[in-house]
Amino acid sequence: MHNRHIVMLTTCPDMDCAETVAAHLIDNQLASCVNIVPGVRSIYRWQGETHQDNELLLLIKTRTELSAAVQAAIVEVHPYQQPEAIALPIQSGLAGYLAWIDDNTATPQ
Repeated sequence: MHNRHIVMLTTCPDMDCAETVAAHLIDNQLASCVNIVPGVRSIYRWQGETHQDNELLLLIKTRTELSAAVQAAIVEVHPYQQPEAIALPIQSGLAGYLAWIDDNTATPQ
């Protein structure tokens, strides 16, 4: 079954970054909604070293066909050399909410 909708995830180092990424996605109709979740503690390996950072998690609701455009937009405005941009399929949801995602995102060219 093809999933028409996804939640994309990315993290940001601070609220300014999170709001910039979220606004960029909304203003360009690449997402219908972006939730900013503060208080995320990330432990990860980068360039051979273990790092621990406080970050904010962005939950980006969009359509599957916009995935590549959302990824490109994140890279365009994000300060990280390699930002996270992963997609999780929405298996089900309220029909009205899923229609709202469709109504508030651009149709790819």
